[in-house]
Amino acid sequence: CRSFHYKLDNVLGEVFFLIMKSPMASNPKMWTIFYYAAIIALVAVKIPGIGAMRNGSQSWIIIGPLSLQPAEFIKVALIGKLASSLVKMPAGKRVFRWQHLWTILLPAGLIMLQPDLGSTVILIISAFVVLFIAGYSLRFFTVIGAAGVAAFVGLIAAAPYRLDRIKSYIDPWNDPLGTGFQSIQSLFAIAPGGLFGHGYGNSRQKYLYLPEPQNDFIFSIVAEELGFLGAALIIMLFMIFLIATFGIAVRTENRFSMLVVSGMSAMIFFQTFLNIGVVSGLLPVTGVTLPFISYGGSSLLTTWMAAGVILHFMTRTNAT
Repeated sequence: CRSFHYKLDNVLGEVFFLIMKSPMASNPKMWTIFYYAAIIALVAVKIPGIGAMRNGSQSWIIIGPLSLQPAEFIKVALIGKLASSLVKMPAGKRVFRWQHLWTILLPAGLIMLQPDLGSTVILIISAFVVLFIAGYSLRFFTVIGAAGVAAFVGLIAAAPYRLDRIKSYIDPWNDPLGTGFQSIQSLFAIAPGGLFGHGYGNSRQKYLYLPEPQNDFIFSIVAEELGFLGAALIIMLFMIFLIATFGIAVRTENRFSMLVVSGMSAMIFFQTFLNIGVVSGLLPVTGVTLPFISYGGSSLLTTWMAAGVILHFMTRTNAT
């Protein structure tokens, strides 16, 4: 097990430094190729014998001993693809193109077929940040927001289990052994942690109580073992990351770099907000990992890919 983690850390480090040093991260054509490759992978997920079902979602592709989650890769690819399209448009309010909207809706629709609501929300929000910075008007986001609310209501009506999740969010004790189980067990981990926690490695909830303690609910374990101070430190580090990355975006050498860095930063930060909001009971339960911390191959890999892209443009800015 230790050997596996050592190899995984090496792979992540190599991917991170490769992207940071590679000139391909600055090539808009490469982002277009990456985007369409990710789209093909999203379609392949639904092909019998290629896609695999886990936890009620058909979101993985099995390649020998490896399993990949294309929804994670498309989040990164979409930002680069959008930026490469938007940089050709004049800055200002009249930049709307149906092409941009369909570039977002195509992967969002494919992910919802799996289904994976959490990844879809992160994908759309980070893409809209890129559109906003590129100059899309507030009227566009008002119209899209209204359409999004209507679509959300339709998704709830189409899948009753989503309505059950909202009910459990409002009152998890209404079904403590069913839909409210994860929320309750997460709070049972966070609340007893107090100021200093039980100590590193002394969590009780991770032993057959809290589902996915190493993944979606790892922040609950951090709060239980390291207490309020440890949890607050994690949040503070992510806030510093957000400020630093948007500072990098402001100082980038061109508009394309600014859009890519802003989108990557928004993707990581919003995913962090969504994960912590879920485990603390502020948001309904949805399967989203905590960037840089949760265990998970595809999620961790794409997070470090995004960080590599951000540092790639930072180094280019410092070199000029």
